[in-house]
Amino acid sequence: MIAPPKLGFRFFSNMNTPSTISNAGAPGNSPPRQLVHARAVRRFKWSVLSVLIAVLVAVLFPVLMLQLYFSVHGYSPYGGSWWEAEFVGLELFEEVVTDPRFGWAIIRSLLFATGSTIGCFVIGFGLALLMYRPFRGQAFYYILFILPMLTVPIVIAYTGEMLLYQKGPVNDMLSTLLGFQINILWLANADTALLTVMLLEIWNWVPFSFIIMMAGLAALPDEPIEAAKILGASKWAIFVEIQLPLLRPVIVLALILRFLEAMAEFPKTWSLFQGGPGSATETIPTYLYIVTWQYFEISKGAAMSYVILLIMVAIVLLAIQILRKEKTGLDQIYDNRKERTA
Repeated sequence: MIAPPKLGFRFFSNMNTPSTISNAGAPGNSPPRQLVHARAVRRFKWSVLSVLIAVLVAVLFPVLMLQLYFSVHGYSPYGGSWWEAEFVGLELFEEVVTDPRFGWAIIRSLLFATGSTIGCFVIGFGLALLMYRPFRGQAFYYILFILPMLTVPIVIAYTGEMLLYQKGPVNDMLSTLLGFQINILWLANADTALLTVMLLEIWNWVPFSFIIMMAGLAALPDEPIEAAKILGASKWAIFVEIQLPLLRPVIVLALILRFLEAMAEFPKTWSLFQGGPGSATETIPTYLYIVTWQYFEISKGAAMSYVILLIMVAIVLLAIQILRKEKTGLDQIYDNRKERTA
């Protein structure tokens, strides 16, 4: 009688061979950790994007379609029902593009956004340089610097109105500091009106640049800075040669976000000036409001809003290209650093 083969020992011994172990961990049998992580990130992105897309389609799409209808029909609240409005095609778009007041509104918005963005960034970056290293009482100053951004814009406007009268506290303090009488017409002079709103905007949004630059400075690697100190580099050299190049993507992000927000500024401008004196503070949002809700040119306002949308989309696409370029440059800096340390 032939004895049955002893399969137990051979089975377990075969499991312990190197080929069996390597096959168990092969990509075909179980995906690597990086692939699993990439799939999880992709699923998370689509789960968030799908909700946003659904909201956009359900809420914004009907509004945009109704707005498009108004922009190609000559509707007026005094002319009957909106669904009976006369079709005018692209006449309203031509009227908007050739409107000189709209052109000046674009120029004022660009000037306002550029000036307030530069002011916010310079002051915010300076405060961040003073604050990013821990010191006693840092939390108190941090809260103090954040407070302006937490203030409601309409409150800032009315507080600024009380402070900026010709005989108000601001002119009195300037007169005391300079030693002669200062009577600047902050609220009544067309030459200083836009500057007045710009100064209030800077005060309101300096904390935004401050927070972003604080985060960027805190995230800088210590190794290159310490190496530069060992080699005897001055603080200015470290700042210019090491910190600024590494902070360039953060700086560009802070400038772009601040510029886009400044282009849409409305509450403070309208509360203080309503577009005046004359048309000195007629920025894009202010002029759009005047055309739509004071002149009741609903169709022209709808066409104007589409032109503004195209302008902002162009600015955003340009900003995305700049951010991608800065990210690529930063990646190259880090890759070169890794090659030197390897």
